[in-house]
This record gives sequence, C-alpha cells and structure tokens, in this order.
Amino acid sequence: MKNVELIYQDADLIVVSKPAGMPVHEIVRWSSPQSKRSDDYTLVDWLLEKFPETKDVGDLPAAAFREGGSVHGLPYRPGIVQRLDKQTSGVMVIARNQESFLRLKEIFKSRSIEKIYTALVCKPMKEKNGVIDKPLGRLAKSPTKVGIESPKGKIKNAKEAVTEFRVVKNFAETALLEVKPKTGRMHQIRVHLASIGHPVAGDLVYGGKNVCLKELGRYFLHASSLSFSFREGQRLTFSADLPEELENALAGQTLA
Repeated sequence: MKNVELIYQDADLIVVSKPAGMPVHEIVRWSSPQSKRSDDYTLVDWLLEKFPETKDVGDLPAAAFREGGSVHGLPYRPGIVQRLDKQTSGVMVIARNQESFLRLKEIFKSRSIEKIYTALVCKPMKEKNGVIDKPLGRLAKSPTKVGIESPKGKIKNAKEAVTEFRVVKNFAETALLEVKPKTGRMHQIRVHLASIGHPVAGDLVYGGKNVCLKELGRYFLHASSLSFSFREGQRLTFSADLPEELENALAGQTLA
C-alpha cells in the first residue's frame, strides 16, 4: 500500500490523497463495539502521527474513547468530516481545529461542496450523462451492505441519494465516467452505478464475481477533486491524479 500524500495544509485545514487499501478509521464491530476488527494502519493513525493536535477535534472528545476502541459504537474520527471506502483512493479534507471542524461539517451537510469522482464501469454506456435518484439503505438480510428497495431485497432506514454522471469515454467493454454525488451515502456511487447495469470495474461486492477487471485488486473509483468555499470570498479546489494502478488499467482499455 502506498503512503498518504499531503496535498495542502494551513492553520485550519489538512488535505490529503488517501491510497486504496487504507481504511479511514478503525472498523467497529456491531456486536462488540469496543473490539478492533483488524490491525490495518488507518488514515487516523497517520493523522495522529503527523498532526497530533487533531486528537481533540471532532464530535466526541478523545478522552471519551477507550484505547483502540470506540464510544457507543462510533469509531474515533479526529478532524474527519467525510470518509472514503477502504479501496477508494483520492482527495479528503480534514479539520485541524474544532472551529474548522464545525465549519466543514456545515459545508458537507448543506451540500455546498462539489465532489468529483473518476470511475471506470463495466460495459459502454449509450447515454452521455444521467442522474440516478434512488434512496439507499442497509440491506435487511445483509446489513454490512447497502442497497435499493426491490422485490428481491428490503432495506432499512432508506435515505435520499442522488448521483450525477457524465461519460468521458466509451471503450469496447467499459466506460470512463465523471461522477458527482449530490448526497453522501455509504457506498452510494458503487450501488447506484450497479443498479443501472454498470457496476464499477473490479467491485466484487456490488458487481458480483463476474465483474470486469476483477484482477485489478481494487475497484476503479477515485475521488478526483473537492471544491468548496471555506472562507468568505475564497473558493478552494483540491485535486489528486489517478494512482498508477488505475492509470495502467485505463491504458489497457481498447476502443470500441
């Protein structure tokens, strides 16, 4: 696994590019919230090493957390207002102090931040762009997964979820997309794209065992950029290039 790339820092913000394979924070078991699921080195571990002042930034004070555990099933997330799945790479912004944390939380909550992802999906697309507006919730029969209500599967705690996409290029067996999630639900992009018959390449969870590019070892989803107004009169934009393994996978695609 590659190291975290520090993109930007000032007195209030830390912006990084998270590599695929690194969890943002420790995963907490539902059945035993105080136990650790793995010994993965997380973005939180990196953050506390490089920016120890973030230890008391967040919704719950650090002192409330047990060593290596959680409070009420919530993981320790110092300064973190967003998350990326373990195998999703790309840009994340982190608060360096409590005032910035509250400001960033409001920005994400109000949906005034623009998030752009790059995704390679299975099968070329006929339409050039589209909007997927389907509520998401945890699958009743498999609560670690997210899904859309259907006759085959019921979901719990359904919430609004909207994803916009634009086709950048069609290949013989795949399509490269620019994706803009308008909401921030767990696994939103992956589930939404799979629901229209174009699962993210390499996504064995939502694309199934026969998904394209399963040999990639991760799914082809990258948080390319974040753009938001943090201070009055100033629009901030941060971006991260595709990691090498995704560039190589993209170079291997043949045109239709």
